[in-house]
Amino acid sequence: MPTFGAHAFIWVGDWTPETGSFAIAAAARSGVDLIEIPMLRPERFDAPRHKAELEAAGLQAVCSLVLPPEAHMPVAPAAARAFLERALDQVAAVGADFLGGVLYGNLGTLTGQPPTAKERAVCAETLRGVAAYAAERGITLGLEPVNRYETYLYNTIADTLALIDAIGTDNVTIHADTYHMNVEEPGFAGPIESAGHRLGCIHLSESDRGVPGHGNVGWDDVFAGLARIDYRGPLVLESFAAINPDLAGATCMWRSPSYTSDQLVQEGVAFLREKATAVGLV
Repeated sequence: MPTFGAHAFIWVGDWTPETGSFAIAAAARSGVDLIEIPMLRPERFDAPRHKAELEAAGLQAVCSLVLPPEAHMPVAPAAARAFLERALDQVAAVGADFLGGVLYGNLGTLTGQPPTAKERAVCAETLRGVAAYAAERGITLGLEPVNRYETYLYNTIADTLALIDAIGTDNVTIHADTYHMNVEEPGFAGPIESAGHRLGCIHLSESDRGVPGHGNVGWDDVFAGLARIDYRGPLVLESFAAINPDLAGATCMWRSPSYTSDQLVQEGVAFLREKATAVGLV
């Protein structure tokens, strides 16, 4: 059965030892199975502290990140690999086995041109080495396609499946996101089915990043696709009730949210559980 999770940015705008502890406690109270930890600053991550808190709360964890500007992979592959390896060390230390997100680039870095064959080759070669490092630690990578306004590199599931084929290792998967799919894909069910067993995690995000069921995402199609591939991975509610300057700049969220953290989790997860139950995933 899939696990239901929530992103830490529902409760906190940044992850520090203190805000991380707050987010873990809030996730435990909410009744989700899993929390997604933003591994944006691995050098400041207190893995022993948070591992103990997760175990005490009975929570699972997955981790995610985007590369910082100075480690945009096509331009700075060595810096990108070093950053990802530091993050993977922390993922292993906290007891998680999945690192997803925009592992190939920096959100907001745009060239004004489509990706070149050389840029994509650099991404594949660099991620092949990162995947080997992850495999040694029992970690699966998830590559998240992101809309054209945030990256020029990989926008669709088809783009990202081609990257996974070029990497050529077994521990690299798709990290899908319905917010980005709503912009870039012709529908929801078909792309999800095309990912098949290579779908490792999915962000369930509304079209306005608000409460699921209150926007334009075709949720019946999303869950029909998940049911057809017999998906058993994390179903993670990703919305942002707490926003920091870095997040606002990367995602262009200039307005304050009209919803609360409790509303997101209580209404959002209940809605997602209902949809999953209706198609037999639960």
